Amino acid sequence: MIQGILSISGKPGLYRLVSRGKNTLIVENLQTGKRMPVYAHDKVISLADIAIYTEGEDMPLGEVLEKVKVATDGQPVDVKKFGSDEELREYFGTILPEFDRDRVYTTDIRKLFSWYNIMIASGVTEFKKEDIAEDEAAEAAEAADAAETTQE
Repeated sequence: MIQGILSISGKPGLYRLVSRGKNTLIVENLQTGKRMPVYAHDKVISLADIAIYTEGEDMPLGEVLEKVKVATDGQPVDVKKFGSDEELREYFGTILPEFDRDRVYTTDIRKLFSWYNIMIASGVTEFKKEDIAEDEAAEAAEAADAAETTQE
């Protein structure tokens, strides 16, 4: 599940949310396991909040990553084997034929495959949001945050 997986602008790799402080987040690098604080001025985004442009409605990143997993049988994607950007875009088109070829850049596709490889290597293999259990967990986390702010 990619809800707790974060991308931090200016920092390479992906991070797992460990804890929240007053004005900081404590995150753990998925590749190295090192923990560090992230401050309010850092641009942080959850992968669950990202979507890929398609010809119809935008597709959540979790669904796209699930399609990549099915297409690759859960194996990493070797981006270097593609000789050109056009070959990479054609391969992505076999995975997600409806992606918007004008608004999705090759760098976006490379980043998506890079994130996929990082998550597979770190043992994250469930990308879609689990319907009921995850919603209850999110509501519980929000309730805990609300209780924490009222106690301060």
